[in-house]
Amino acid sequence: MAKSKAVQQAASTLARLQKAHPDAHCELVHDGPFQLLVATVLSAQSTDVAVNKITPELFRRWPTPKALARADLIQLQQALSSIGMYRQKAKNISGLATRLVTKHAGRVPKSLAELVELPGVGRKTANVVLGVAFGAPEGVVVDTHVQRITQRLGWTKQTTPEKIEADLMKIFPKRDWDMISHTLIFHGRRICAARNPACSACAVNDVCASAFRAEQVGRKPPRVRSDKPSKPKKKSTKKKLSGNAAKEQATRKLGKKRARKTTDQKQAVRQASQGGKRRGV
Repeated sequence: MAKSKAVQQAASTLARLQKAHPDAHCELVHDGPFQLLVATVLSAQSTDVAVNKITPELFRRWPTPKALARADLIQLQQALSSIGMYRQKAKNISGLATRLVTKHAGRVPKSLAELVELPGVGRKTANVVLGVAFGAPEGVVVDTHVQRITQRLGWTKQTTPEKIEADLMKIFPKRDWDMISHTLIFHGRRICAARNPACSACAVNDVCASAFRAEQVGRKPPRVRSDKPSKPKKKSTKKKLSGNAAKEQATRKLGKKRARKTTDQKQAVRQASQGGKRRGV
């Protein structure tokens, strides 16, 4: 199958984007592979900014895999409580620290196969660590920014991260795999947003397959909420009475109510009378 023009120009397009974002890098603050691994696990469904706010204190209290493995789970949850899914993430980082100590002598493994066996670590997290910490990615990190922009640029027609990653690994040499994601993430945050992308300010709008009509490309379709049909009201089995019949029925009910009241009053008088006799009144 012949390559599209966008794919043929992909290498030069990436080079232009890198020139536009020379400061592109992993924004998770870390010191070494262990801290990067933990921070990346915590970043799932959370922003890098939110993670960076809690990791300094986290690593001050539990600076090594051994220390983190021994941490009290409740205290871990409290330390992570400002980010989403903190209970599950506390279990994950505690579990991965334990696994690092028991299976890897307290060191972060350098292979994708070993990393994805750790709790809370998937292919994307593993490749972040391999690329940033070791300079040896085994794939391309595809987050929402990368997914959206690669579709808009025409580098892929796929819609799932796994298939998009496979396309990117075919298009680009391995030496580019790590920087692809950092560059596209910066571009997505600064220029090519999901809503209202700034196409006029884009450095590659002349070669972008979706330039100036990009907003509906690479975005998740809106969720369609099907309104549940309301339950039909149960029809009353009682027959409606005509005007005179209804009045008669109301009169009978009122009469019965008065009769009950009179009976109750008479019963109360008898009880009072009997009580007086017993007391000798």
